[in-house]
Amino acid sequence: MPAPAASSVPALPAMPPVSQRLAVLLGALALRAGASAEAGHELPFYPSFYPQEIRVEALEPGPAAAQLRTGTLHAYLGGDPFGGGRLPANVAAVESLGAFVVVTVNPATPAGRTREGRCETSSRAVRSLGAAPGFVAHPYPITPFHRDFLENYDLIQARRAELTGVRELPGAPLRLRARGALARRLVGSRAVAENGPWDAVVEDIEPGELLMANGWLGPPWLKSGWAQAHRLLAPGLTDAAARKDADLLFQRLTSGAPTERAEAAEAGRRLVTRLLAECERMPVGYAVRREAYSSEFSQGIENVAHDSQAGLASHLFVRTAKLKDFPWNGWLRVGMAGRAQAAWNPLGGFGDPAGRFLWAALGDPALLPAPGGEGWIGNRVTVPPGAVETAPAIPVPEDTLAPEAGTGLLREVGKGRTARARVTYRVWTSAFHDNSRMTPADIAYAYSVAARWGGSRPGPGDHDAGVEAATALARGELIGFRVLRVETEVRKYSDVTFTYVVPVVEVYLATATGDADALAAYAPPWSVTPWPLLALMEEAARRGVGAFSPAEARRRGVRWLELARDARARAQLNAIAAELGAQGHVPPALKRMVNADEAQTRWASLRAFAQKRGHYLVTNGPYQLDKWTDTAVVLSVFRDFTYPLGVGSFDRFAPPRRAYVARATALADRLEIEADVERVEKFLRDWRRVREPLAPLPVSGDRPEIPVCRYVVIGGAGEVAAAGSTSEMMNNRLVIRPGRLKPGTYTALLALALGDNWVNPEVAMVKYRVDPGP
Repeated sequence: MPAPAASSVPALPAMPPVSQRLAVLLGALALRAGASAEAGHELPFYPSFYPQEIRVEALEPGPAAAQLRTGTLHAYLGGDPFGGGRLPANVAAVESLGAFVVVTVNPATPAGRTREGRCETSSRAVRSLGAAPGFVAHPYPITPFHRDFLENYDLIQARRAELTGVRELPGAPLRLRARGALARRLVGSRAVAENGPWDAVVEDIEPGELLMANGWLGPPWLKSGWAQAHRLLAPGLTDAAARKDADLLFQRLTSGAPTERAEAAEAGRRLVTRLLAECERMPVGYAVRREAYSSEFSQGIENVAHDSQAGLASHLFVRTAKLKDFPWNGWLRVGMAGRAQAAWNPLGGFGDPAGRFLWAALGDPALLPAPGGEGWIGNRVTVPPGAVETAPAIPVPEDTLAPEAGTGLLREVGKGRTARARVTYRVWTSAFHDNSRMTPADIAYAYSVAARWGGSRPGPGDHDAGVEAATALARGELIGFRVLRVETEVRKYSDVTFTYVVPVVEVYLATATGDADALAAYAPPWSVTPWPLLALMEEAARRGVGAFSPAEARRRGVRWLELARDARARAQLNAIAAELGAQGHVPPALKRMVNADEAQTRWASLRAFAQKRGHYLVTNGPYQLDKWTDTAVVLSVFRDFTYPLGVGSFDRFAPPRRAYVARATALADRLEIEADVERVEKFLRDWRRVREPLAPLPVSGDRPEIPVCRYVVIGGAGEVAAAGSTSEMMNNRLVIRPGRLKPGTYTALLALALGDNWVNPEVAMVKYRVDPGP
């Protein structure tokens, strides 16, 4: 499908010289502070995040490397402009999971018809591959960039041992196809044409293809190794029994059935073992993505956080990075390895690497992906302690609202409904980019859209395959929601007061798990976009202007709905918005929540924004779309004083620190661990990590940060006998109490973390014996 047409916006101006930028900055700060504080007072809280403007430009590696050396480019996303070579002195880098590499055996060949033949062909293919910068041979689908690497560590070591020291067997060389730039480099001159005979295909798959990118929140297991292994390897299973077993194990894990950590760890190990057993699609290794940024003393950036799988193209980078010369504002310039190709719409767009980064700045989801592990961290909704309740049958109040599948109408659930979980959220509202204020109607309409366009259709109606896939978990789990009340929260910073509107929303779910954080991510009450924009997009889809997702666009033979770069689509959206605005249109699902006057005001705000900005990409995120061309995009900060998050909100993730097992001792009833921890030592604008022993706990005063120790105890038959985590301290050592185990020999897998950073852990293996006795 062709890319959306470029805007007629003129070429973007170059970054102004330092003197001019400094004058503009001081003026902007004075105006901003004067609007909210008395004269002579500096504003003590800055909503949104550090840069006042982000310029994103598609650049080839050569020019990007040159600009990083001179400090005129702050970061390069999506690739390594230095080709894996040594970095210049004024450039630093972060590492993340760049790609999976898998081998799929041709089932039509004699070797492909038997398990033994497939396993042998896969092993030969693995041993025949060459080298490439960043490539790590790793015959397992779970990598050090997955939090459940620890649970699979012994299995990974066993599979590595099978291939160590084994050379290519004699015989005719394999005919290998190669798909993807990394795969072509690994296969080299042995690659055969796509239309010729072949024995196996080597392909690389970016983890971004497995992650959500638009306005829908993914499931809690989105970044889990076992879940990504299922998505990678299950499609290659042609054996019906193997596929059924793998799918049943996956459903068990995603249904929350394993309530104990040991049970969940065992189920994840069994799933991966089943996926690998038939050797139909086998993991070869993974690529480490290295992304560079300028650390130059004056013109560089600092406080850089990144995601273990998305890298710098993540929510955390734009929420932490700050310019050294302009710590509270400034112009951040980012290079991208490719142009933005995916459509810009929050219901089914932003799916390419450039789009994922743009959405990280424009969108503001309820929760953010945990950068150094799996699961989610709080962003715009919070769940207070004790606000998650589970039970076999929790009564659901009659006035609880539930969206009807296929229509999206919000109906009361009535008498007699029960749930297995109830989650109470505090929703931190703010203004949208069109200056309208978020209300409970916006929250409710997000549920309605998901049910209408993703739900089953008894007859003709609205539907989008992409929305159906993205919302499957939330629609399946949501029994209903209700707004309990709307609270006002006041925060005082020095002599300035900020007031926030916080609806309190109850959500009832069909499933209960032992993980409260996971339950909070199933169907949180939130909307990234205002309800009039969602209603406008819906009407545009009905009239054939475009479809939300690329899959639905292909099915219907229409364009992929674009809210900014397609001039023809903008003209059609303008006409529909004028029509709906003149009617004071209120979607049927919101009749009880929105009156005529409010509807007129909301439509007027949306239309005024589009007229001024030249697009309809309205969100409540920290940055807004300002200008764009074929190769560059400018995002400007949205400093709304009802926005509850400000500079420093996520600084705990930058830079990530690690902890290490220095020594482990097995005693009769416990394991004791001596730990080393990393401390960040700063000097002027530079910093370094210092590894040192965990300090003794003081008798009084502030306690140092205690690392968390995760452990998995493996029995003699390879089963998971115990699993858990602890921060218990005794005599300056971490203490693990795995519980009562049967007599026998065990292996404990141990890993430590600081600040929830579980990336690339140093795993310790401790063998010990449990003797019979009381």
